[in-house]
Amino acid sequence: MTSRLVVGLAVVAVLGASCGRTATQSSPSVIARSGATSDGKVAPGGKRTLRFSQTGWRTDFSKTTIDIGEIESGGPPKDGIAAIDRPKTQPVAAARAWLPDRAPVISVAIGRASRAYPLEILIWHEIVNDTLGGRPIVVTFCPLCNTALVFDRTIDSVVHDFGTTGNLRYSDLLMYDRQTETWWQQAVGQGIVGELAGRQLAFLPSQIVSFADFGVAHPDGDVLTRDTGYDRPYGENPYVGYDATGDRPFLYDGVIDGRLAPKERVVTVDHGGKAVAFPYSELAKVGVASATVGGEPVVVFWTPSTASPLDTKEILGRDIGATGVFSPVAAGARLEFARDGPTGSPIRDRRTGSTWSITGLATAGPLAGLQLVPIVHGDHFWFAWAAFEPATTIWTAR
Repeated sequence: MTSRLVVGLAVVAVLGASCGRTATQSSPSVIARSGATSDGKVAPGGKRTLRFSQTGWRTDFSKTTIDIGEIESGGPPKDGIAAIDRPKTQPVAAARAWLPDRAPVISVAIGRASRAYPLEILIWHEIVNDTLGGRPIVVTFCPLCNTALVFDRTIDSVVHDFGTTGNLRYSDLLMYDRQTETWWQQAVGQGIVGELAGRQLAFLPSQIVSFADFGVAHPDGDVLTRDTGYDRPYGENPYVGYDATGDRPFLYDGVIDGRLAPKERVVTVDHGGKAVAFPYSELAKVGVASATVGGEPVVVFWTPSTASPLDTKEILGRDIGATGVFSPVAAGARLEFARDGPTGSPIRDRRTGSTWSITGLATAGPLAGLQLVPIVHGDHFWFAWAAFEPATTIWTAR
């Protein structure tokens, strides 16, 4: 496995030269944190050795919120994995000519504008600087952590552009902004080294769904195209087999939280000082999870028919499903939801019997056309989330 991943990273590098919290739950099944192990390398004297180069950076390395010894080179140099700065798009109907229904995409909707960012493209670029609905955004994907997050890229009224540092912390992508060359931790959206260290990027709601599900929810939306200005084998996965659930993560020497397998996929909600992780494997059993996180009620949907981008050579691996997180309050009431049968059965609310899609849209019944309010969340491998939020509570199905 490791040898295949090293080959994949080498391909990326070559081409780039041309990347104590708890929550109140509706389910009584909560797993308390157990002992964890770490194999982090610490130099004599208790300090980590520097494992990346500072050459060629304007970054103020004297300003940091972390031990910079936790940062290590991922292989590619600065901007070796090239961000997309001038994204081109096309209508959903046109994208059907090359993008399969099961293909995973990052779905983003701002106002009346909606856009799908195929992971077959993001896996090679990791960052897209874009504007959607008049709002400057940065769409990010870290393949090593399976973490897809979207942020507002305006800081103190200044629009920032982001690129890849070529470095990692806890195996997670470290971005930098080109205006100050501050380094940012993608998984949490925080500046960790440089002028803006300690600052927080604003998260925007997004979700990973299949292209087919995006098309149903946003028939008038558009799709990021393969016309990126770069020559990449879009549709191919340079990390073949990387998402084997029990395998140890690559370039990760942090704590492994043994409550779940390292690469168990989880959808996470962090609100009001509380964090909850919903494992895909548990969600698949019931289709719907209800919880209260930091005083906020949430409902989590899971449906099948979205492919893994990190499984087979083509980015159409095994079916891992998709998730969505929403406020259950709609039509003036707090709705209760349930899957109406086994896997693949529709999700309905018990109050009206309306049918709901993975994107939170009522597609049939008395509430047809109503859209649930999305809640900011993340989709991660468990090890990556637990590294930053070790006190997370884990939801399990009844």
